[in-house]
Amino acid sequence: MSEYKAPLRDIQFALFELNEYEAHCATLPGSEDATPDVVSAIIEESAKFCENVVGPLNRVGDQEGCQWNDGEVTTPSGFKEAYQQYVEAGWPSMTHDPEYGGQGLPHSLGTVLSELLGSANWSWGMYPGLSHGCMCTLHEHGTEEQKQTYLTKLVEGTWTGTMCLTEPHCGTDLGMLRTKAEPNADGSYSISGTKIFISAGEHDMSENIIHIVLARLPDAPQGTKGISLFIVPKMNVDSDGNILDRNDVKCGSIEHKMGIHGNATCVMNFDGAKGYLIGPPNKGLSCMFTFMNTARLGTALQGLAHAEVGFQKSLEYTRERLQMRSLSGVKNPEGPADPIIVHPDVRRMLLTQKAFSEGGRMMTYFIAKQVDLVEKAEDEEARKSADDLLGFLTPIAKAFLTETGFESANLGLQCYGGHGFIAEWGLEQNVRDARISTLYEGTTGIQALDLLGRKVLGSQGELLKRFTKIVHKFCQSHADNEAMAPYVAKLQEINKEWGDLTMHVGMAAMENADEVGAAAVDYLMYSGYASLAYFWAAAAALSQEKLAAGTSEKDFYESKIKTAKFYFDRLLPRTASLVVTIKSGASNLMELDAEHFAF
Repeated sequence: MSEYKAPLRDIQFALFELNEYEAHCATLPGSEDATPDVVSAIIEESAKFCENVVGPLNRVGDQEGCQWNDGEVTTPSGFKEAYQQYVEAGWPSMTHDPEYGGQGLPHSLGTVLSELLGSANWSWGMYPGLSHGCMCTLHEHGTEEQKQTYLTKLVEGTWTGTMCLTEPHCGTDLGMLRTKAEPNADGSYSISGTKIFISAGEHDMSENIIHIVLARLPDAPQGTKGISLFIVPKMNVDSDGNILDRNDVKCGSIEHKMGIHGNATCVMNFDGAKGYLIGPPNKGLSCMFTFMNTARLGTALQGLAHAEVGFQKSLEYTRERLQMRSLSGVKNPEGPADPIIVHPDVRRMLLTQKAFSEGGRMMTYFIAKQVDLVEKAEDEEARKSADDLLGFLTPIAKAFLTETGFESANLGLQCYGGHGFIAEWGLEQNVRDARISTLYEGTTGIQALDLLGRKVLGSQGELLKRFTKIVHKFCQSHADNEAMAPYVAKLQEINKEWGDLTMHVGMAAMENADEVGAAAVDYLMYSGYASLAYFWAAAAALSQEKLAAGTSEKDFYESKIKTAKFYFDRLLPRTASLVVTIKSGASNLMELDAEHFAF
């Protein structure tokens, strides 16, 4: 069975060449240490850890799963030991504030490291991964005392963190939330309620788990305006961070799931647990989005990870598997049949996976740069521009990359034929693990409503224009480049159509609000294909420049150009059908009465 290998050369291309990472880091105060040599060395060391320590535990986690016993959760064999190595090597602190024990490197570097970790073993990577959102929330909204007590231990990795939102009766509709927070005489709060689907909510890998919990104060207004945010530790601690007794929060059970068996998905019962308000009262939802946006970008990486794993396994297998002869002539005369990679349909599947994984990497690294700029850019306009791009691209990346990641995982299984359905090859695990990604942190439909309703129409198209202006400037800069003419022409067409399509939906929604919901998912997928087209065109342009300069890596850059051509010829045309379905309107969805769906 093939094992995960970090795609270091492609990471270097997407990070340093396409996204000009050295110049980017030079603009960030406090990131002077993020030189190409340092960053490359960190990525290479992370790759070794992921390939040699975490990767081999991927199948172990799937087969063993987590074990629950009277509120305690035991992780699969080797998980706890691997986490100790992770902490001892200093990985949790890499991109966090030096004031609280971090190493101060850019968050964008953390994105690269998270990709490696998630691709090697998504279930394992969720344990430290969820801590990052918890840390960002504390750093942004916590008091200095809270940061010193909790954030320092989270940065160190001694403790891990979660986010507790969902309840049995409400998922996305947090306005229905019932968990209560009663004030105590000492300034703390007594938290009572049940949360479900809490990833890494209970485990044996760290000595404490810090839950960030949404709950209602006694006098809170109804709906989303009455939600506050609280820190609720598994183990109570004193002001110096020393562990005291067990808090009244317990894992009631763990879910039996389709995939990601190595990560505990918990029902968490808060029975008068001691908690501490973080941020202003009744402003918990806005504070929570600090965590949520981090989590959504993390989930976009999950789509990328499963596409990469599917592609790697498919490529190795199709090069070796002999089946039939090529219709255009024998390619393996010494063997009884040709390797299946010679067949056009297998090439279609491989190239689709390659286009989505490598294109997704370019996109996520670009978005990660915007996170850096929002946090550290000295120029106010640069921060505003980055924040707008981040708001626009986050729902696209989360939903589009997870949908295409799942498609790629399925194509990986298909490349193996019947062998893909057998557990020993790892393809069916990749499909099962990938499936949750389109549901996490808001389903594809929720992301689509956020994109079209809140971000695009809500800004009167201004957030869309932030990105289409980048595409327009790219087209202008390559207007006289004959080799880029096919890409430029199609990008210009897509850019115009994108705006026209947005106007069409906006006008229709003025007559019928359901038009937004009816168009939203197709609009998001259109936006995903359009966005990825820009990144593939940019990759083609850069590769052409490298070839013209006489690079020694001719095959690498020619591969980029040929994959870009495949994307424009075979995948980008999917937008044409999306235009048709978007314009078909809401009536074909809403005219059938609910009671008439079945008889």
